Amino acid sequence: MTTRRTFLANTLKAGAFASALRSPLFAAEIPPTAAAPLALFHYHDVTLDPGLAQSQFEQTQSVLMGLDEDALLAPWRMRAGLPAPGPRLGGWYDQVTPLQHYGGGEGFAPAHAFGQWISALSRGYAITGDPARKARVQRLLDLYGQALSEKFFINFRFPAYDYDKMLIALTDAHEFAQIPNAFALLDRTTAAAEPHLPPTAIDRDDVQRRWRASVGDNTTDDYTWDEPYTLAENLYLAAQRGAGDQYRVMARRYLLDPTWNDPLSRNENVLNGHHAYSFCNSLSSAMQAYLSDNSLKHLAAAKNGFAMIHAQSYATGAWGPDESFRTPGTGALLASLTNTHHHFETPCGSYGHFKLTRYLLRVTRDGRYGDSMERIFYNTVLGALPLQADGRAFYYSDYAPGGTKFYHDDKFPCCAGTLPQVTADYRISTYLKDDDGIWVNLYLPSSLTWTNWDGDQILLRQSHNYPIDGNLHFEVQAGKGTRALLRLRIPAWAQGTSPTVEVRINKAPTRLVVQNGFITIDRHWGKSDKIELTLPLPLRLEAIEPEHPNTVALVRGPLVLFALGTQAPAFTRDQLLAAQPVPKSPIPEWQIPSASGPIRLRPFFHIHDEHYTTYHSV
Repeated sequence: MTTRRTFLANTLKAGAFASALRSPLFAAEIPPTAAAPLALFHYHDVTLDPGLAQSQFEQTQSVLMGLDEDALLAPWRMRAGLPAPGPRLGGWYDQVTPLQHYGGGEGFAPAHAFGQWISALSRGYAITGDPARKARVQRLLDLYGQALSEKFFINFRFPAYDYDKMLIALTDAHEFAQIPNAFALLDRTTAAAEPHLPPTAIDRDDVQRRWRASVGDNTTDDYTWDEPYTLAENLYLAAQRGAGDQYRVMARRYLLDPTWNDPLSRNENVLNGHHAYSFCNSLSSAMQAYLSDNSLKHLAAAKNGFAMIHAQSYATGAWGPDESFRTPGTGALLASLTNTHHHFETPCGSYGHFKLTRYLLRVTRDGRYGDSMERIFYNTVLGALPLQADGRAFYYSDYAPGGTKFYHDDKFPCCAGTLPQVTADYRISTYLKDDDGIWVNLYLPSSLTWTNWDGDQILLRQSHNYPIDGNLHFEVQAGKGTRALLRLRIPAWAQGTSPTVEVRINKAPTRLVVQNGFITIDRHWGKSDKIELTLPLPLRLEAIEPEHPNTVALVRGPLVLFALGTQAPAFTRDQLLAAQPVPKSPIPEWQIPSASGPIRLRPFFHIHDEHYTTYHSV
């Protein structure tokens, strides 16, 4: 058993194997060159109005609150050699002997989502203040502490993956659910996992196979799919939240620099063939290296890497067909419309995308990152099929002609862990702050309470039917008549259009300049100031990729409009751009006349069992 002392020693020296793989240590901290990053609000500062986003949060939390506790602990108990009474969850989550087949199925990743569910419930407690949620987190962690053993990680398929999830679980439990023993459990978890982690970040390649062989582990292909290169983000967060500086030291070891961050920082596109979600997620580790260690190299890697991902994204904002990045300029996205139905790993990809764009927006204050987050929000994750208590989970978005929404073949796959986390995070992605005031990033009916530097409490409410309707209404209430800046994001697609963006303050037209994707309202706020923002929602066509300009999606504002039906209808450009709202429809729909009758189009979050088509040849 590794003791805390040997764990601390091992975080400072990685051994002979690491010397060939480790990136250079930080020679010196590089001072930041821009304004301080925008800050996050607390989860409880934001209240979502009733609607799709709030319902999705409540539904996922309800599933997590209802899962059997013995079933949740069974893999930890079984791998520790302890009695494991009670039912099983099934699917990827369970411990199954003998080890099951490669690539998925029963027992593929035992206990993989346990940490993510603890994280989501901790955030849920921070949002609701519900004592039952806190009590469940405490009880589950007490049971986990009884079952925790180094045996869990011996010859385990994904030791870094499960350890990473427990890192965020225990730091979230401490930060948001005020669980007093969470950091002690984190130290114990690290001591148990550390001997079975590679000494430094390892890519998904033959180096990982050689490391596995060197420690006597299984070396089949699926045993080289672990994700140690995503660890740094949560290790840095553990240090920031008070778990100890040893976690910051450890974080630096797990930055995947030679094959990933270094070439990305030089703007060399090395995305092709990499696992899309996990490598996007590793860019959040690069952002934490910038925020924690002031590493401009890692900031450049994250910015350049995101730009490369954006360049190979669908109109929905999604990326990674068959979970893999592709080579630009090869027609790979167009080919994917006919060779797969697995176009975007939706809850996982959305979670990684939200985190990365939130980091980049905070650091750069560039509204284009908010535009990208908005695309992903409305066109992918908000339309995910609901997580079911029996383990059915929405995994892939399907952009093939006549596509459908479907549950993954296996119960409790990885996306069952990330969906509850991303739905809790809608709040902290909607508003950000700096010393001068509030930044509104997502247009989501909600209320924000902010106590400013003067001790004045400001209430901001936004109410509207965006993105179906472009007329947005805000009300600001300030008890003392406080001066503060309010910044509203103006999407790039709304700039330079006709009609133009309009702003009225207390009904008076106001001319404001868009800078870096935001307008700034600077005033002394009274007890009830009202703002009206009108965003034009033009229909436009977006090509799947530059080399195929005649394969297009119909987009209105941030929304892709999906044509319903089992067959891909034939349209001209003019027909697509002439789509009209369906009068008196109970849900938002548009229609286009055709020889066989009107073709209806809907946003992703209003598609259920229907077949749909995303792209059209024109």
